Amino acid sequence: MNSKEPDARIRIDKMLLEAGWKLPGWAKDEEINVTTEIDNNSGEADYVLLSSKENHLCTVEAKKTLLSPLVGKEQARGYAKSLNCRFIILSNGILHYLWDLEQGNPVKIEKFPSQEDLEMKTTFNPPRDEDEDNGLNEDYLAITQFPQYNNSPDYKSEDKRKEFLKKNNLRFLRHYQLGAIKAVQSKIKKGGDRFLLEMATGTGKTTTSAAIIKMFLRLYKVNRVLFLVDRLELETQAKKEINDILQNDFETVIWKENKDDWRRANIVISTVQSFTRDNKYKRIFKPNSFDLVISDEAHRSLGASSRNVFEYFIGFKLGLTATPRDFLKSVNEDDMSMSDPKDLERRLMLDTYSIFGCEDGEPTFRYSLLDGVKDGFLINPTVVDVETGLSADIMSKEGLTFKGVDKEGKDVDEQQFFKKDFERKFKSDETNLSFCNAFIKNALLDPYSNEIGKTLIFCVSQKHAVKITTILNELAEKYFPNQYQSDFAIQVTSSVTSPDPQQMTIDFKNNNLNGNSPLNELYKTSKARVCVTVGMMTTGYDCKDLLNICLFRPIFSPTEFIQMKGRGTRLFDFKECWIDEKEIPKTVNSIKSSFKLFDYFKNYQYFEEEFDYDQVLKLPSEGGEGEGGTKPRPEEVFNKNIDPVKKTEEINIPQAGMRIDRDLYKSFKEEFFKDKQSYSSLKQMIENQNFNDAEEYFKEKYLKKSYSLDRLREALGLDVNISIKDLLLYTFGFISKIKNKDEILEEEFDKFDDKFKPDESSFNAVKQVFEAYATDKDFREKIDSGKYAELNVHPSGDYFFKLPEDLRNKIPTYIKENINLERFINA
Repeated sequence: MNSKEPDARIRIDKMLLEAGWKLPGWAKDEEINVTTEIDNNSGEADYVLLSSKENHLCTVEAKKTLLSPLVGKEQARGYAKSLNCRFIILSNGILHYLWDLEQGNPVKIEKFPSQEDLEMKTTFNPPRDEDEDNGLNEDYLAITQFPQYNNSPDYKSEDKRKEFLKKNNLRFLRHYQLGAIKAVQSKIKKGGDRFLLEMATGTGKTTTSAAIIKMFLRLYKVNRVLFLVDRLELETQAKKEINDILQNDFETVIWKENKDDWRRANIVISTVQSFTRDNKYKRIFKPNSFDLVISDEAHRSLGASSRNVFEYFIGFKLGLTATPRDFLKSVNEDDMSMSDPKDLERRLMLDTYSIFGCEDGEPTFRYSLLDGVKDGFLINPTVVDVETGLSADIMSKEGLTFKGVDKEGKDVDEQQFFKKDFERKFKSDETNLSFCNAFIKNALLDPYSNEIGKTLIFCVSQKHAVKITTILNELAEKYFPNQYQSDFAIQVTSSVTSPDPQQMTIDFKNNNLNGNSPLNELYKTSKARVCVTVGMMTTGYDCKDLLNICLFRPIFSPTEFIQMKGRGTRLFDFKECWIDEKEIPKTVNSIKSSFKLFDYFKNYQYFEEEFDYDQVLKLPSEGGEGEGGTKPRPEEVFNKNIDPVKKTEEINIPQAGMRIDRDLYKSFKEEFFKDKQSYSSLKQMIENQNFNDAEEYFKEKYLKKSYSLDRLREALGLDVNISIKDLLLYTFGFISKIKNKDEILEEEFDKFDDKFKPDESSFNAVKQVFEAYATDKDFREKIDSGKYAELNVHPSGDYFFKLPEDLRNKIPTYIKENINLERFINA
C-alpha cells in the first residue's frame, strides 16, 4: 500500500489490530493472519484477511482520506473475486464499509470485524427466492389466528361476520401493509438484508411487523427474532399485540422475564437499554443468537451504544419509524451541530437511514400521514391555538419582562423569560388555570356520553403534571359537580408508584381507568377522562378513541411533536364502546372524524410557519435568554396575578418540515465560500495532503482576524476540542461528522471491553474509571502519581477501589496508547 496516504494506513492498521488481526511487522511471535499487497489477476490488494484455516476471507481496499471509500468498490470486487474472498472492507481510515458479496450492498461500520465475526457471518446464507404457497394475501395473519375462519358459518353469514371478526380479533392486512411486506420480500430477492419501513403513527407498524416476522420464520431460515423497543412500557404492549396474532404458531417472550429460558422462544422482546446495560448483549448472546433484529422507532433506539447491539447480531435487520424524513429535505450535514439536541436528532435520523442502506433518504417502503388521510385510514387534527396575556409575551422573540415573587413571596427584580422557562423558572398557576379552562370549554366531547372526550396532556415536568392534574380535578368538580370525585384527571408518570403507571395506560386504553363512566352502564368508557403525563405516552401508545391532545409545554423536537400529535390520528367508531348493540342511539354520528390538538406554546407555528426549508433561522425564545446583563437570576419566579385567555383560534394543521442551524458556523461558511481565492487555495492544499501549509494559511486568513477554533467549536455545539485539520475536512465535506465526547468515549470503551472483557460485577466501575481517567485531569494525575489516598474524596474514587487489580493499570495504559486526551476540553 505504498501509494496510499500514510495517515490512512496507520489508522487502518490500528483498526485491524483492535479487531484482533495480526499484521506483518506487528505480530511478533504470534501467527500472522493478514497479508499485504497481494498480486492477483485483477491487480494488487492492499490487505487480505485470512480465515482460521488460512483461506482468503476478506480484502481491505484502502483509499486516501479525501476520497470516499466507495470509489474503490468495483476495484475491490475484482480483487475479492480473484482471491475468492466473500467479504470486502472499504476504508479511507475515517469512513468504513463492510461488503458481503453474497448479501447485497456495502454497509457502513464503526469498527472492523474480527476473524471470528467474519467466519460467523459466513453461516448466514438464507434462501432468497422463496414464496408462500398461497401467496401473501390480506388474510395472511388471519389464517394464523384462525386457520379455518372462512369455513365458519358465522363468517359466511353477512349479518354475523362483523361480530365474528371482532370476537376472534382477526387481523386482515390493508393494501399498504401488504405493500410493505412485498417491498421487503422484493429486496430480499435482490440480495438485501436491511430494510426500513417509514409508516405514519396509526398505520399498524406492529401488525405489519407480525406479518413480516411470520414470513421470515417460515421462508428464510430464521430461527429466532429479536424485537427491540426503546421504552419499558412498550415491551408488554408489543408482546400482547404480537401474541394476539402469532401465538398459535410461535412463542413470544420478554427477555428480562425469561433470562434463563429465552432460547425456547421464536420471538424475544427487549428494551435496548436492557441489552446495553453492562454490555450484557456481548456476554450473554452470540452474534448468531438472532437471525432477524427489528428496531421499533429506529431513529430513537439506535444511538451510539444501542447501534452496537444492533450491529452485533448477524442476519436480517429491519427498522421501523413513524417519523418522516421530510424535515431533512434541505438539511446540510456540514451545518449540523454535534451536541445540540435538535441537530443531534437530525443526525440520528440521517444515521438511521444510513444504517438500513437507505443513504439516499428513500426507505424500503413509505406510507405517510397524508397517504393515510387520503385513503381514509387516518385523520388530521384541528389545532386550537390558545393565548393568555403572559403566554403571548413569553412566546414572543423579545420574551416576557416580568417582576414577580420568589418562593417566600418576596419581590424579585424584573427579569426576562422565554417559553422554555415556563414551569422551570417562570411559574404561574393563574396561567395554568386559564390553560385548563380553555381546554374544558373547547374540548371535543364523547358523542354518546357528552363527557369531555378522552384526552392526553403533555406537561413540562412531573411537578407540572401534579399541578395540572389538581387544577383539572378542581375544575371538574365546578363544571360537573359530584360526577368524578377527583377521577376526572389522573397523573400518569414514572413518579407514580401505585398503581403501576404502565397498567394505568393500559386501563385508559381499555376504558376502565378508575372504573367506567357511570352515566350509562351499557356504554363502556373510562371514568377518568384525562391522562396527564410528561413523556410516557408519546410513542407506541395505541388508544384509538382519543379526541383531544394538549401540549402544555413548548416542544423543540420535531419527532416529539409528530409523535405526540400522532396519538390522535387513528380512526374510531364509538359504537364499539356499547355493550349491547341494540341500545345504540341511531341519531348520533359515531365516527371519529377529527381530533383537537390544544397548542398553548405555538408549537404548530414553530414547526410549520417559522422555519423555511431554504433559509436558516435562529431558534426562537432561546437566543435572547440571558441577554441584557449578567445579574444573577432567581431559580424560580412566581406570578400571582390573574392571566385570562386572550385568544382561542382553531387552525387546520398541514404536514411540513423544519430546518435549524447555528448562525455563527453558517456565517463562517458563507464568508469562507465567498472568498474564491482562499477557498481554491485551501482546497488545493487539502487535496494534495499539504495539511501543514493549509493550517498556517487558515490561521493567517481566519483565526487571527474574525474567528477562533473555540468559537467555531461552540457554534458547532461540540463538547470536544477540534483541530484546524478536523475543521477543514469537515467544512469541505471530506468527513461527514466530528464525533462528540460521548461518541468518542463510547467507541473507545467498546474496544477496551472487547479486548479485556471485564466481568459483570466490575463492569460499571470499569466504565466509570475509564471515562473519568480520559476526561478528568485531576483524577488522572492522582492515579498517575500513585496518590490513591486522595481518591477517597474524588467522585470517581470509589469506583477506582472497586476495580480488579490488573485493570487499575490496563485502563491508564490503554487510554494513553489509544486516545488523544487533548480532544477533551479541560482534560
